[in-house]
Amino acid sequence: MTEVSRGLGTGRASVGAVLDFAWDAGEFTASDVMARTSLTRSTAIDAIDTLVGADMLHELPNARVAGSYRSGRPARRFALSPDLGVVVGIDAGDTHLAVTVADPLDRTLVHHRVEISSDQSADERRGTILERLRAALEEAGIPRDRVLALCAGVAAPVNREGISPPHPDGFWERTNPGLADALRDWAPVVEIKNDAQLAAIAEGAVGAAIGYRDYVALLASERFGGGVVVDGHVLHGAHGGVGESIVFDHIVGVGSAFGLRYAVQDQVRAAVEKGEIAVNSALGHLAGRRHIDPRLVLTLAASGDADAVRITDRVGATLARVVGVLGSMYDPSRVIVCGAVAESIEPVLAAARRILPDELHLPAPEILASALGAEVVSVGAVATARRAARERTVPQLAERRLSELA
Repeated sequence: MTEVSRGLGTGRASVGAVLDFAWDAGEFTASDVMARTSLTRSTAIDAIDTLVGADMLHELPNARVAGSYRSGRPARRFALSPDLGVVVGIDAGDTHLAVTVADPLDRTLVHHRVEISSDQSADERRGTILERLRAALEEAGIPRDRVLALCAGVAAPVNREGISPPHPDGFWERTNPGLADALRDWAPVVEIKNDAQLAAIAEGAVGAAIGYRDYVALLASERFGGGVVVDGHVLHGAHGGVGESIVFDHIVGVGSAFGLRYAVQDQVRAAVEKGEIAVNSALGHLAGRRHIDPRLVLTLAASGDADAVRITDRVGATLARVVGVLGSMYDPSRVIVCGAVAESIEPVLAAARRILPDELHLPAPEILASALGAEVVSVGAVATARRAARERTVPQLAERRLSELA
């Protein structure tokens, strides 16, 4: 019995089987349902008609009208109703906020991404999130009561109730400012999750981990954080802290939980201070800036700049140590470096690959860059909301509509 069938309750197994099939089928006929389920033709047709009557399925123009009819009686064609509602994914990072409104299948309706100040108080941050959520739904033309499921990712451990534990500096409470309560009434299903765990879900759904059961999605731009998948399951922990980065503060050769953006910046400044890089060189000019964009350094390294290659080799050694720790703890087959920095990280990865085999006794995991860029957490949040809609909200909606028809 599928999750959808369970959601529909007893006595509706055939209806649940057809509804579950419809999520992946696109356009389909009764014969398609029979080929993929154990239903007889009469049972399949009855279930389809029941779901059409409840506005859960939409009957499409037949093959003759659609222009693909050849001979014989054209088959009736169906698809999941386009009017079931929407899902929402939120990426509430330390210095950015992204809100995505999408349909339950595969289409993005609205995507907003803005930079926000890391100095915001918890109250200000919560207010910003709610304001941007309202704005995204308004732009999509979607009333609040049509949100099927919502998932928000935050840069903090999150327990199964959506609550983050206290942090010594209050960081976790600020990045997750009571979102479980603030968003509770925005959808029938609301989930608050750690951003690295959502990155892992994104990579498994549409990224570099498709078909893999043991991998780590390593968010590496601002801070290190790992979304860990073992035997096909995203690991969570009592407080949602699996893959939390504080451990790297205590690892010789890493020394900090801050991510590759800061590792590149620190290495450039240290090399200039030691006289290893001339002040009037390309990298020397960057060292005087308040913030050094790591992508500039990585682009120089990719073009063969000797100073930049020296920096990326050193940062690669740091990454190899990080991946070595993850490899020893979780034995992944792949470690996927995620975040905005991933698009230009290859020079660092090349150095890390050379060093990694000496960092652990197990076979070294493959290290590669994510292709999902800065939106990886948003992708994971939307995927999680879509799964919640499929397994929970839409079956409940079907059950309610079918009961009203009875």
